[in-house]
Amino acid sequence: MDSLSDARGMDASRQLLAGAGQLAPPVRRIAPEAPPTVVAAPANGNGHTTTLGGLGQKLQRLPREDTTPLERMRTDRLSIAYGPKTAVNEVTLSVRQGEVLALIGPSGCGKTTLLRSLNRLVDLTPTAERGGRILLDGEDVDSFDVTHLRRRVGMLFQQPNPFPMSIFDNVAYGLRERGSKKPSRRALEPAVTEALRRAGLFEEVKDNLEHPALALSGGQQQRLCIARSLAVEPEVLLLDEPCSALDPISTTTIEETIVGLRGEVAIVIVTHNLQQAQRVADHVAFMYLGDLIEYGEVEQVFHAPVAERTREYVSGTFG
Repeated sequence: MDSLSDARGMDASRQLLAGAGQLAPPVRRIAPEAPPTVVAAPANGNGHTTTLGGLGQKLQRLPREDTTPLERMRTDRLSIAYGPKTAVNEVTLSVRQGEVLALIGPSGCGKTTLLRSLNRLVDLTPTAERGGRILLDGEDVDSFDVTHLRRRVGMLFQQPNPFPMSIFDNVAYGLRERGSKKPSRRALEPAVTEALRRAGLFEEVKDNLEHPALALSGGQQQRLCIARSLAVEPEVLLLDEPCSALDPISTTTIEETIVGLRGEVAIVIVTHNLQQAQRVADHVAFMYLGDLIEYGEVEQVFHAPVAERTREYVSGTFG
């Protein structure tokens, strides 16, 4: 429900833009020196531990099991264009349970468009055209009711967007809306408490659940939005630069929450922060000019990239 509410707001905004004769922002195109090389994903690893730069802390990851992780979503030759501008070009990618997938690349490379296509938010752009397939648990997302899809594939945006209501009611919102009969507060309390615990927020707000959500700090608001998404038990959680507006301490807390959730829900995060991608991700997909250039385990992509364009980007040559 969180994603659906946000989607309706974006839909209204885009209708206003359309009425004013404006189109979706153009995708920045940079002429590459040579055609990109798409690199296949290597075999699965066993997880890793990374150090948070400058903070002296570590994100501890439990080793993944040797069995192949469950695939929750897949894009199959996915292409997305805004009018004549191609934003995503025939990308095939897997999103798996127990892993965090980071989408990296320079601005305008298509990573946010790809992310938003996974729960069909891109469909709200009048000029957008989509080709290829997006699968959720083996079924085409176009076969789902869009409300049902956005419950199963939740989304978190750059700016925290709590509803103007209490902390408790924010988390309970989706639970109340998904049934014809409204559950009582007493019936909702266990689910709300569990969602707040999973988002790493319960201990900070347990005595103030009736306080306005908008009175929380930015980092707390973002974790509240995570709890609101988790309350309806999604299978996939999409994060669009969730720490870009937060201070370093709040960023650390959000990153720890992301790593802690990866065993419960498949996570895809878009980030411009390469250090953040190294801290939280299990696999990384590097996109450039709409193409998937390289996909692999985080250590391989950052420390032994195969494609020259990837090597240039992670080394800071451009971006």
